Amino acid sequence: MNRGYLGRRTVLALVAAVGTAVLAACSIRSGAQAPSGAGAPSAKAPSAPAKRYSYGEDPSQFADLYLPGADGPVRGVVVIIHGGYWRSTYGAELGEPLAQDLVGRGYACWNLEYRRAGNGGGWPTTFDDVAAGIDHLAVAARDHGFGLGRTTALGHSAGGHLAVWAAGRAGLPPGAPGAGTPVVPLTAVVSQAGLLNLREARDLGLSDDAVENLLGVPGDPERYALADPMTAVPLDVPVYAVHGTEDTTVPVSQSEGYVRAATAAGGTVELSLVPGDHFAVITPGSAAWDTVVALLGAAADAADPGRP
Repeated sequence: MNRGYLGRRTVLALVAAVGTAVLAACSIRSGAQAPSGAGAPSAKAPSAPAKRYSYGEDPSQFADLYLPGADGPVRGVVVIIHGGYWRSTYGAELGEPLAQDLVGRGYACWNLEYRRAGNGGGWPTTFDDVAAGIDHLAVAARDHGFGLGRTTALGHSAGGHLAVWAAGRAGLPPGAPGAGTPVVPLTAVVSQAGLLNLREARDLGLSDDAVENLLGVPGDPERYALADPMTAVPLDVPVYAVHGTEDTTVPVSQSEGYVRAATAAGGTVELSLVPGDHFAVITPGSAAWDTVVALLGAAADAADPGRP
């Protein structure tokens, strides 16, 4: 069952309140598939070297920058946030194939690592790291002379949650993890099988109670109000949710419920249901990945419709 959520500020003021169910039509592009190449050059270049940037002293506080060749303008910037149910079992290596594919299509990629539950992460550290890691992209952009006016967060699974959360940072109250005016504002989010409804995920006990493992205090209403994308709708930027119809790791309801709530709140949001399981959306060469690439292109075009 999908639950409705009050806005973040209201929930913080009335932490005991329970919203009524959100029932609204949503924009669904069911089974949408982009043609191979998704309107951009095919990624056939050899592996691009990455330049590592540290944004803190912990070994997990880094991001790898991938830049396209010098034969054309940067199509856009993509912040890649990997998943793994916020646990330290998985790391930024999950984002490397995505960065290699996208850099061949003209994107600059920022493959972000962060502290996760099991290696110093959890609440609030994981959230602080994601905010600081995205903002540190400004240093890399200055070093290499590319603009940040078309910066899309691309997050898979738990990374989808963190990407959507990061896009709402400007609405966080003072003192909250990640609060303040972002140094690098995101212009769009593409969520790949994202965990976008933390209360539902907790109620389902997904991945051995991964949500409680992340947030620490079981059911703490203030933490959920600050961390759950459902309490921050609508965002000021477009959110594109992509989900495999055969996903048994993160239920499709996680994307569907968020899209319904964001649409009802007046947000710009779109759901693409694609063939495949949880990992199809991060597998370059798959039909699901082609849809992701097409949405990244749409996000870049929407951020700067007048560019060549």
